[in-house]
Amino acid sequence: MTNRNEKKAGGYLLNTLLSAAVIVLAAMAPQLGASVKGVTILWQLCYFIILACSLNLVMGFLGQLSLGHCGFMGVGAYAAALISLAFQRAGIYTEKSGAAFMLVLLICILAAGLLAALVGLLVGIPALRMKGDYLAIITLGFGLIIVNIINNLPFCGMGGLSQGSAAPALYANGLGFVAKQLVSYLWIPVVLTIVCVAAMFMFVRSKYGRAIMAIRDNEIAAAASGIDVSHYKVLTFAVGAFFAGIAGAIFAMCSSTLSTASFNFTSSSILNSTFIVVMVVIGGMGSLTGSSAAAVLLYLLNYTIKNGKWVHALPLFMRQAFAYPMLVYSIVMVVVIIFRPHGIFGTYEFSLYNSVSELFSGKRGKKVPVKEAAENE
Repeated sequence: MTNRNEKKAGGYLLNTLLSAAVIVLAAMAPQLGASVKGVTILWQLCYFIILACSLNLVMGFLGQLSLGHCGFMGVGAYAAALISLAFQRAGIYTEKSGAAFMLVLLICILAAGLLAALVGLLVGIPALRMKGDYLAIITLGFGLIIVNIINNLPFCGMGGLSQGSAAPALYANGLGFVAKQLVSYLWIPVVLTIVCVAAMFMFVRSKYGRAIMAIRDNEIAAAASGIDVSHYKVLTFAVGAFFAGIAGAIFAMCSSTLSTASFNFTSSSILNSTFIVVMVVIGGMGSLTGSSAAAVLLYLLNYTIKNGKWVHALPLFMRQAFAYPMLVYSIVMVVVIIFRPHGIFGTYEFSLYNSVSELFSGKRGKKVPVKEAAENE
């Protein structure tokens, strides 16, 4: 009974804190949207949230370690950018506005997700026969392979579709928005993030989600119960890749140019498959709420370290530590794992409706008779 009360109290506290966070973010949104820098931050937060949640489907709910998730994002980004560039050069649209452009934009986003899902399907069929470290090594190899393939495709070179160059550097991005357009089209990543997270939440609460959680908990027992383990593994891998591809499309929209260095496993930025794994672990494997919160917190931590003036006011040894952001993130991860081995949120999911209901229903603190409590046990 004590453990149950502690869980209820913890859930109430998290609901209250997250409700306050939602209100604060809603109040800050207009201020962030008033500046180009703030709008850019919001765009980047959106694709990090989708990326972390989509990886959580594979890691947290399916229980399989993947180290090449940014590779699917790269597939989606290049697919969306190249398709939009092709439409533009075919004369389907001339300006990034109007019904024709919005239709092209929708096609690009769906194509990015579907192509990434197809690649995820092709990778998942042979890879998911492995487990644990072996699967991690295979997905790591996939991340390296996809970068090299994109580098050597003749239409992904410096000249894009027009020159057919095989140069592996930057190329003109037909989907990229300029600063003014980032402000005008801010609703696109926000709506996409809400739709994607809601779709993933519905997926894990469906019979498919219950099946993959059964596989995570005990694969042998799940197979003995009649669950097609291989089918559900590949399905989840493809669904996670689909949403990573959509995150890649959002990345392409807020980038004037694309480079495979952004999706490389050895990238020094936080757009790195390993760092996305860190987001999932810190937030809680099995909690989409945790992945979303961790993506926001770690992105803002990274942004503050790189751009915060307060860092220069720190003592010399601390400034030297902050000169290596990955060291700071590693320390944060170690501290979280020591005190919260299952992540900050564990498997907890936030519900604003439940939070408001608990706040006004007066059920919190209500005493339960001993006989009734014993019957409920």
